[in-house]
Order: sequence, then C-alpha cells, then structure tokens
Amino acid sequence: MSDTIQAIRGMSDVLPADAPLWEYFEDTVRQWLREYGYRNIRMPIVEKTDLFVRSIGEVTDIVEKEMYTFVDHLNGESLTLRPEGTASCVRAVMQHNLLYAGPQRLFYSGPMFRHERPQKGRYRQFHQVGVEALGLPGPDVDAEHMVMCARLWRRLGLDSIKLEINTLGSAESRGRYRARLVKYLESRADELDEDGRRRLHGNPLRVLDSKNPQMRAVIEQAPRLYDDLDEESLRHFEALQQILRSVGIDYEIKPRLVRGLDYYNLTVFEWTTDRLGAQATVCAGGRYDGLFAQLGGKPAPACGFAMGVERLLALMTDSAAATAPTPALDVYLVHAGEGTRAPAWRAAETLREAGISTILHCGEGSFKSQMRKADGSAARFALIVGESEAQSGKFGLKPLREMGVQETLDLAAAIERIRGTSNQSER
Repeated sequence: MSDTIQAIRGMSDVLPADAPLWEYFEDTVRQWLREYGYRNIRMPIVEKTDLFVRSIGEVTDIVEKEMYTFVDHLNGESLTLRPEGTASCVRAVMQHNLLYAGPQRLFYSGPMFRHERPQKGRYRQFHQVGVEALGLPGPDVDAEHMVMCARLWRRLGLDSIKLEINTLGSAESRGRYRARLVKYLESRADELDEDGRRRLHGNPLRVLDSKNPQMRAVIEQAPRLYDDLDEESLRHFEALQQILRSVGIDYEIKPRLVRGLDYYNLTVFEWTTDRLGAQATVCAGGRYDGLFAQLGGKPAPACGFAMGVERLLALMTDSAAATAPTPALDVYLVHAGEGTRAPAWRAAETLREAGISTILHCGEGSFKSQMRKADGSAARFALIVGESEAQSGKFGLKPLREMGVQETLDLAAAIERIRGTSNQSER
C-alpha cells in the first residue's frame, strides 16, 4: 500500500499543460469586465457560517449537505469555506459602506467549496467568476448582465449556450403563490421524494428545482408562479424582455426556473448547454433585492450572476473556435566555458527587461547537451555565450523553430532580431 499523499477527491490540480487555457480565459474575462465598468473586489475564502445560513437558506442542499464547516479551536466560532460568492460580496460592501459612494459594479473570481459527489463538471473545489451590480433597481441592469454574457460567449467562440429566464416576482406575490403551491403539493404528498417531503413546508419553491426524474410529473402539473405576480413584477419582467428583444438576444421563458438559493426575487436566469451532460448550467444569476436587509443592512437593490469556470473551459476545449494561444518561449540561453557565467546572467536579465521570455540554462553541461535542452524547451531561439563571445561582447543567435542560420550579433541587435521575428509571427 502506497503512502504517497494525493489531492483530495474532487479537488484537482491544474497542470502546466492546461494552465494556458485558464490564463487565456481569465485575461479575456478581465478585459470584458473592464469594458462594462466592473471593478475587482476580493473577499476571504473563509467566512462565518451564519453568513451563508442567513443568505442561502437553511432548507437548501448547500447549507444542509454541502458546506465545509468547522469550528475554530481558538474561539469556538463556526466557520465555513465559501460555497458561493454573492453573500461574501454583499457582506464586504455592507461592512465597508461602499454604497455610500453610489451604485457599485463589482466582480470577483476564485475557488468555491461544496461537498458534493464529484463528477464531470461538478467538483468539491470549483472556480467561479461572480459579477454583481449593487444599488441599481431597474430591469435594465438585469438585461445588461444577460447581454454582456452573450458578448463573452461570442468572444470565447461558444455557440452552444442558450438563455433561459423567469421571474419570481415580489415577496408578496411569492407568498400568495407559496400558499397555493403548498396546498397542491400536500394533495400529492405520496408522490414526493424524501427531499420534496422535507421541503414541503420549509421551502416549497425548492421542490420545483428537483432534478429527480420521478418528480417530473408533479413539477410539470404544479401551479404557475406567473399567475400570482403583481403588476409591478409583471412590468419589470416585460421591460426586461423588451430590452433583450431590442438587442437581438434570444431567450426562452422557463416557468419552473427558481434557482437554488433563497435570496432571489424578480428576475432569475440561466445559461445552459447540451454538451456537458447532466451539468447543463454554465452561468446563472438574478435579482436579490432583499439580501442586504436579510444580512442586517439597509435595504438596497441588487442583482448578479456567477459562471462556472471549469464548465466553460470544458466547452472551450470542445469548441475548435475557442483555442487558447500557446505561449511561446522566446530564448533559451546557452553558456559554457570559462568566464561565460556573468555575461550570460547579465544578458538574460537584459532580455527580460526588454519583454523577451528567457530561460537561462542552470547547472553544468556541454554545448551539445545544452543545445538539446534548448531544442526541447520549445524556445524560438538559442542565445549562445561561449568563451569567444564573452571576450568579444557578441552573442550567437540561432533560430530553433524556423529556417535560418546562426548569426553573431551584439545584444541590442539580437533583441531587435528576436522582436522582429515575434512581430512577423503575430501577423
């Protein structure tokens, strides 16, 4: 039996061969968010457990089954690895009084944690990009979130994602609907699964979110929330649709779409795909106007969404149009012979200051063995420092990935040669 320590099940390493796709995605997302005026906020990975209990809801899978919760042995306080980012973001905005300066457009990214059964597209440590617009009440910002997502999918070359929307209405209309739904579910209690019976009185709307195929008939025949909506909720939802239609965003209304978190009201939406099996949702969100008050703050309108990074990367890998550029190493610097170490080090630093990626050979080795390493490094050039080069102040520059002969150049000329080749290859 091996005693080698391995990663925790459901928490994966990202290896160097896979990292370029992550970096490409992250760079693209940061640029996209800047274009819409969103600013970065960073919150702790660990929060007080009560933050998530109060925001997500006690009768939810996340709080009941999935949170990584532990007791701080120093003070006995219950702490939790964050299972999602919205509650943490709202907590930070309240704590630092950011809305005092006016509405905030914020984004964050990083790992989230849920103790689920690992499978493709569902991990115990997973990564999200979260986007929140705080202090803005109208349907226009709801629409902005959907429109900006559509732009990102185009930029990433993803054409297999569709938009589904719904409205949960106001707290008052949802209360009326809740009473009708409970009465209906009670009449079919014998057909409910264990989760459905447990949630029947504590959180009946979550019954509609069940993924159990045996519950399909019960869910499809349930009363519609739409029939209990007040006029203001209906106007909000219709205004949202008008904006989406005006900018050419296709969508489908899903009356059973309720999302899995308790803090949503009015608009909810999901971007889904049929290419990831059971894990169809790659991005989801909606409006949560009551969350500030729910967490003890002054009421404020808010909406946002989060996208699953691993699921989007899986779609990008599946799409030939969404290939991340492979970062090229520019130079492998070879040096051997008496008096070559110091000029090699100085040259390597000069190259890096010029923006040229450079590996300086470390350790001993003949020219022949070092050139083999240079070729295996995938560098575009080998820069060679031998005894004669060290004395003359010149360097040998040998192309490794294109036709050409080795040249003897001073360092400034070598830099221009490398840059010129890079510009040509980019064109």
